[in-house]
Amino acid sequence: MDLSAELTRFTTDKTLPEWVPEAATRLVGEAQKSAHLAAENQALAQQLKVAQLKTQALMQELAHHRRIRFGVKSEALTREQHDLFIEAWETDLAGIEAEVEKILSAPPAESPRARAGRQPLPDHLPRIEYRHEPLSCTCSQCGEALIKIGEDITEQLDIEPSRFFVNRHIRPQYACRACERIEAAPIPAAIIDGGLAASGLFAWLIISKYVEHLPLYRLTQIAARQGVTLSRSTLAEWVGRIGVALQPLADRLVELLLLRGVLHADETPVAQLEPGSGKTKRAYLWVYRSNDLEHGPPITVFDYQSSRSGHHARSFLEGWKGHLMVDDFAGYKALFGNEVIELGCLAHARRKYYELYEANQSPIAAEALRRIGALYAIERAGKDLPIEARQQLRQGEAVPALQALHEWLLDTQLSVALGTGTAKAIAYSVKRWDALSRYAQTGHLPIDNNPAENVIRPIALGRNYPRFAIM
Repeated sequence: MDLSAELTRFTTDKTLPEWVPEAATRLVGEAQKSAHLAAENQALAQQLKVAQLKTQALMQELAHHRRIRFGVKSEALTREQHDLFIEAWETDLAGIEAEVEKILSAPPAESPRARAGRQPLPDHLPRIEYRHEPLSCTCSQCGEALIKIGEDITEQLDIEPSRFFVNRHIRPQYACRACERIEAAPIPAAIIDGGLAASGLFAWLIISKYVEHLPLYRLTQIAARQGVTLSRSTLAEWVGRIGVALQPLADRLVELLLLRGVLHADETPVAQLEPGSGKTKRAYLWVYRSNDLEHGPPITVFDYQSSRSGHHARSFLEGWKGHLMVDDFAGYKALFGNEVIELGCLAHARRKYYELYEANQSPIAAEALRRIGALYAIERAGKDLPIEARQQLRQGEAVPALQALHEWLLDTQLSVALGTGTAKAIAYSVKRWDALSRYAQTGHLPIDNNPAENVIRPIALGRNYPRFAIM
């Protein structure tokens, strides 16, 4: 109805009473005000919905960062909360127990109670024997000769800290009077010709820096405590020369790795010093790892690059054919085609539900975790099986479980509000479903990218200092 036209008719119609045009005017005004309020309510409802979605996303992100900052890193659905002072408490408890045992062992002497749960010492460790003979071979009471009837053996675990020593190479010189020439044994091969360090010192340096994540200045302090002077500049030079010497080995590992038909790939940021500025910039370590479910020893290769650009992965894997296990990083997408087949990481998909469950105890996330946990239980059952038997197990149990999970995700997706954390987690799984479920068709493809993540996880220990700084 055109309210303006009706109002004009009422105000111009002389046959109507005087109060009718006034009432019509008020009625139109109230209707317009009501329509305006309805529009405002609709806009506010939309703003509230957006705010709620944003709040949910922020709460989920906050829970994720709190878990990283204050919680344990395990993604188990249930975990034991550890006291921050548990180590100090156990230390004090051990001291108290030792004092009590000392008191109880006073005359009359009693054997101390056996500690429960003590593990036997590893058999592969070398044993150094110390024999403790009595002061006399005769009886302290009657003076008769003692006869050995047995031995009481106690083992203690000990350690010898790193110690420096000098290898002295002596090469006698021999002369032939007839030929007037001198002969001697050849100079032993060395990584750095004429260098100060032996191979054992080089191994200690590289392991300390890249496995134990100790910066060079701390290694100089360790050496100084034993009276050995090693400057940082000298250590840095050794690191560079060792890298050059080991390059043929690294190249060979790359060749052997690219012969494998299934690979894992991942990347992680590292800090790199900018020469002369004293500042750092972000670089990346790309890791490529062999598949544990295939035959052959495991191979891991790190490829250091200045950025996260996908062309680094394409350059490394140029000409390679096979299955590649990765996360959803866009840098790998250009690799996939007829010759390189994508495998999706089920652990990444699971992590989204885990973080959602940690944030708000979502029942949908809990159900997703339960279903994915059943898939991992199948993998544990087939871990030690041959490839053919593992394929049969997956075909019989994992494939039906995956199909049921996919159908449940599609049904649940219809009832979840768009933009929520639950919707995003489900969308991630549905979008990558072919890559996530591809492993179950065979017996040798991996279920997730955890092997690659495990080898790059220790690198985070060294992020507090520039690991690649030559200084």
